[in-house]
Amino acid sequence: MSEQLKFIVEQLNKEPFKKNFNLITFDSLEPMQLLQILNDVLAEIDPKQALDIREEMPEQTVKRMCALLGMLKYRPPGNLSDVSTFRQGLVTGSKPVVHPILHWLLQRVTELKKRAYLARFLVKLEVPAEFLQDDIINDTYHQYEELVEGFKTYHKECEQLRTSGFSTAEIRRDISAMEEEKDQLIKRVERLKKRVESVSNHQRMLEQARQLRVEKEREESLTHQKQEQRNQLFQAEQRLQRSQQQLKDLRQAAADANPESLMKRLEEEIKINSYMVSEKLPKELEGMRHTVQYLQKVASEPAMGQADLQELEDKIKEVDYQINQLIEKRMMRNDPMDDKLTLYRQQASIIIRRKESKAEELQEAREELAAAERELRQRTNQPQASDGEEVIRGDELKRLVVKLRSRGTVFKKKRQEITELKAEYGVLQRTEEILRQRHETIQQKLQTVEAEKGISGYSDTQEELERVSAIKSELDEKKGRTLDDMSEMVKKLNSVIVEKKSALAPIIKELRSLRQRCQELSQEYEEKKVQYESCAAGLESNRSKLEQEVKALREETAQEENQYHYINTMSEACILKIICHLKKNSINLLITLFLCELQKLREKQKMVRESHSDNMEQMKMWQDLEQLMECKKQCFIRAQSQASIGQVIQEGGEDRLVL
Repeated sequence: MSEQLKFIVEQLNKEPFKKNFNLITFDSLEPMQLLQILNDVLAEIDPKQALDIREEMPEQTVKRMCALLGMLKYRPPGNLSDVSTFRQGLVTGSKPVVHPILHWLLQRVTELKKRAYLARFLVKLEVPAEFLQDDIINDTYHQYEELVEGFKTYHKECEQLRTSGFSTAEIRRDISAMEEEKDQLIKRVERLKKRVESVSNHQRMLEQARQLRVEKEREESLTHQKQEQRNQLFQAEQRLQRSQQQLKDLRQAAADANPESLMKRLEEEIKINSYMVSEKLPKELEGMRHTVQYLQKVASEPAMGQADLQELEDKIKEVDYQINQLIEKRMMRNDPMDDKLTLYRQQASIIIRRKESKAEELQEAREELAAAERELRQRTNQPQASDGEEVIRGDELKRLVVKLRSRGTVFKKKRQEITELKAEYGVLQRTEEILRQRHETIQQKLQTVEAEKGISGYSDTQEELERVSAIKSELDEKKGRTLDDMSEMVKKLNSVIVEKKSALAPIIKELRSLRQRCQELSQEYEEKKVQYESCAAGLESNRSKLEQEVKALREETAQEENQYHYINTMSEACILKIICHLKKNSINLLITLFLCELQKLREKQKMVRESHSDNMEQMKMWQDLEQLMECKKQCFIRAQSQASIGQVIQEGGEDRLVL
């Protein structure tokens, strides 16, 4: 599931989506947002799906999406095969439903775009049968079907042209080159005509050259026909040889085909087939079933630890000890009758093994014969020429003849071996019947002796014990193999665990150092943050005070400037008045008054200048304070980015520890 989410996030962050997601933000999306992303992906495949799902009813959204997904041949996972469950999950924006759809769509966007484009023209409209009774509707529907077929043809041709590697520029270059060659050839022909016209009897010479060219073309055609006729003659000879060989084989088979030999052969085949069907194949089938059941039982059992394995080994040792004790008791009670029965049993087991081996050889020979016949049929069914004859080259024909001869020799040997095996099988079958009769007689005698001695059922118990011993040995062998496999699996798991631990050790070590470094940086960040907040609070209060002072000083400066201009204007007006009304006074008095006023104004100007420098200094301090606050702001942003990096490192370390 994590790989699926990674793939979805990677594809959504690429063109044309550019969602800028990570695993955390994508996993924390609301159902409505997740459905909108699914709709955006579907809109990339089919532009008609581009809309805001908030402007649409949920039932219409689900119906539209289901229709498009069905057209794109999407199959929900096995646990969502129920249609109602799938639709309900799509309505609610369930992650187990939407995530597989996104994963499936993003894997094959190009292919699905093509499929959606073709579906617009190839998905036929369903017209009810009763509407098709109308001639106009029926004709229109037939025209529609013809247009659909025409679209298929044109689309295939377009795809073939796209994949053929040709381009219009190359075709144009080829056409222009061919036109140039054509012009050159026309010019050469014109020059040659001019040369030939100066020669006497040029028309007769041209006619003879034309006839010569026609005769050469005819000669080539006749040579080709001659070669084809030779090939046909050779193929006819080969077919004649095969037919003669088949006729010879059929005659030989018919020469030996008297009723007695045919009946004997059929009886032998029936016996062999009955043995294969009734004894060999059921035994093999039963053995395979037991093996499958045993393997299923082993697979269904829970994983075994070292204690369970030790317990099984102890049980095996105990059973082995009991079997050895029973064998020793049997050897101590050895009697001549058991020795004779053991001899007969050994002979019977040898005969059974030989019979099984011969049956296997016969089956292999039959399979080889069937394979040879299939190959022969494939050879005869090779592609043929236009006149219906087989096209076989000389080298291939020679190899085929040599191979067929070797196969024929092998087939004759195998058939002879099969005949010998059938004869031996008849002898062995007769021997088996004789031994079975003897065994039954001996069994009757043995039962009589057991009844006389008062130990009835001893031989049956002995045979049952031998059968149990054989089954037990077989089970021991299988258990041994199973225990070996389990121990090997445990070793592999332990080695994998050790490898994973060794691979994770340096990462964990590095993670510890990084985590410690992260804690130190976090602690330092908290301390710096407290210092910054306290400093920022103090600077903020000082800044507000300075702003108020600067504002007051600016207002005062403006008032003083206004007063200065007013006084200056009034002084000029007073001077004019004095000049107008006191013309008779002396010039000295006027100058004295003017100088007094001027002195006052200069003092006022001096005071303004002195306060102006202080105000400018305060303004400069305010600009420095703004620069300091901007620097503090940048430091705070940098500290936040470092804290987020430390948090991501800590989360990555926790993920690695979980893995």
